[in-house]
Amino acid sequence: MPPPEKNIPTHHLTSEQFQLTTLETGHPENFNDVHRHNFFEIIWFSHVKEDSYLELDFESHYLKNNQICIIAPGQVFNMKLKGEKGYVLAVSREIFKEVCDIEMILTGGTCPFLLDVQGRKACSTLISLMEEEYNGASRIDLLKAYLQAFCIIIKEQINLQNTSINDRQRIQKLIGLIEEHYIIQRETNFYADQLKISTHHLNDIVRLSRGTTVKKMIAQRLLLEAKRELSFGALTVKEIAFKLGFSDASYFSRFFKKHSGRNPDNFKVGKA
Repeated sequence: MPPPEKNIPTHHLTSEQFQLTTLETGHPENFNDVHRHNFFEIIWFSHVKEDSYLELDFESHYLKNNQICIIAPGQVFNMKLKGEKGYVLAVSREIFKEVCDIEMILTGGTCPFLLDVQGRKACSTLISLMEEEYNGASRIDLLKAYLQAFCIIIKEQINLQNTSINDRQRIQKLIGLIEEHYIIQRETNFYADQLKISTHHLNDIVRLSRGTTVKKMIAQRLLLEAKRELSFGALTVKEIAFKLGFSDASYFSRFFKKHSGRNPDNFKVGKA
């Protein structure tokens, strides 16, 4: 008999479209080993330990006080709680897309980012209002209004830590385009054409804001999907190669080893 398929557990919102808990009192299932969500999750780490870290899509991120991380549906997440303090907002896709227009978050969440003093005060006020309403009348329209204001503050904080407005908008659009087309479109000129700028200009923007190139961004997205499939899927290496648009398994294996330092067969065994 073939081995049973090993899938990444997916956490779902139950009867509510919006949930607010704290890291101190939240259900441990929220952070139980590797998992993904079918909803958006906003985590505000108000106080962390010296060695606190989380894993997001196989990348480790050490945490600081007053960082926020936004996890998009489908992202692979893992964290072992060690007494950190803060808030967890679980928001359905429908509500999140209604109140938040930050394209890069809608397509791929965010790595942890810091709140400055002003942003921290505003977010603290809004969280208090949300908490009071959630534990009281829990009027969804009011909760959505508070959440929308919270997202406005978040957007400002992200913008403060990014590049110029035009370049930032292009990067956000590029992330969405790569998410949509990375399996079949791997050439920089396709994305430059979509953004109506030259390939040279696009690579300059990406290099200055991200420290990388468009080609490497596409490769990293392919690598991430390959790791997801190898870690938790039931497909063979050959099947994964064709699913990700590679012409043959050997080409896929060379690509995977070049970008990860490991053979896909070894990675699959190591994660099994």
